Amino acid sequence: MTVVRTPFAGPVVGLSDVPDPVFAEQLVGAGVAVDPTGASGEVTAVAPVDGAIVKLHPHAFALQGAAGTDVLVHVGIDTVKLKGEGFTLLAAEGDTVAAGDPVVRFTPAAITAAGYSPVVPVVVLGSTPDSVPQGTVGTTVAEGDALFEV
Repeated sequence: MTVVRTPFAGPVVGLSDVPDPVFAEQLVGAGVAVDPTGASGEVTAVAPVDGAIVKLHPHAFALQGAAGTDVLVHVGIDTVKLKGEGFTLLAAEGDTVAAGDPVVRFTPAAITAAGYSPVVPVVVLGSTPDSVPQGTVGTTVAEGDALFEV
């Protein structure tokens, strides 16, 4: 079993509530999302599992988990359109990280001001729909808390 931890503190929402059909319909995998809307200032998204960063963009990163679970953290919805503006990379593609290591810093209010949702899906890549426990949905988690186990 792999514990997937939250990348930052905030309320947990189901993927069906994410305003993007790719995530809402679990087309890239099952998971949950964390909403940073209430955060003031910058938020640092940390690695949710131990592993290697196999893809890193300002708005998203994918980890190949050391225990075999591949996880995508997507910072906001349609934030690729920001072309990196408002994001600071704190790691590099190919880095080996431990759960809790900082990967990217962003400002939720800036994402909202640009007209995008700052909600952050955390999904297990390639997993089947509804295969991830939803026990944390509707709760508020602290940074590093377990989101789910797979």
